Amino acid sequence: MPAEKISFPGSFGARLAARLDLPDSAPRAVALFAHCFTCSKEGRAATFIARALVDRGVALLRFDFTGLGGSEGDFGNTGFSSNVADLVAAAAWLRTEQRPPAILIGHSLGGSAALAAAGEIPECRAVVTLNAPFSPDHVTRQFRDRLQLIEGDGVAEVTLGGRTFRIRKEFLDDLAGQRPAQRVANLRRALLVMHAPTDTVVGIDNAQSIFTAAKHPKSFVALDGDHLLSRPEDARYAAEVLVAWASRFLPGDR
Repeated sequence: MPAEKISFPGSFGARLAARLDLPDSAPRAVALFAHCFTCSKEGRAATFIARALVDRGVALLRFDFTGLGGSEGDFGNTGFSSNVADLVAAAAWLRTEQRPPAILIGHSLGGSAALAAAGEIPECRAVVTLNAPFSPDHVTRQFRDRLQLIEGDGVAEVTLGGRTFRIRKEFLDDLAGQRPAQRVANLRRALLVMHAPTDTVVGIDNAQSIFTAAKHPKSFVALDGDHLLSRPEDARYAAEVLVAWASRFLPGDR
């Protein structure tokens, strides 16, 4: 599928590395993808979703959050709020250079960020979450053994997925200050919650909390596989179901 490598300024002014996957003809809509915590735009789920969307004539912008993947900036200075602001910045770039995103898609913590950013992107018609936590501070369970050190010293290094990251107390405070129930209740967009009951990183109860807090129109789909949808068949299934659901909210499908 055709793709353009681009960059745009993120929430801290650093250049964010991005990929714009395009259909062969002019896209009838654009979607925006938010990757999981400490992941990148090149994850398996993002790749299969991009292919499925492009096959239906929808472009997808996926990018690396500040300090991750190919993006500039210091991850240690970021937080959940800056991730949300990065998404809003990505939508602003699309609004100027392509067209504003009709659909926001987020994987894991990226799903929480998509739910939070939707209210700041007026053109967004629908939001999709994949294995997302209800409350963003759920992510701290991945380094719970370092929380006391971070609280006491203000910063500590944590190992996630074999890589070392610097986490500051401000990051924890930012997570704790979010109001997910209020944001989901006030979403005012169609919502698709996709979650694997076998997810051992973010439990299925999170999907239930998101779904319960949301107002209609809303849908839930149970996925197979692990948190990262690391098996190709699981990622492909999620992509195909997502696209079938989203088509109802795209131009030309009503």
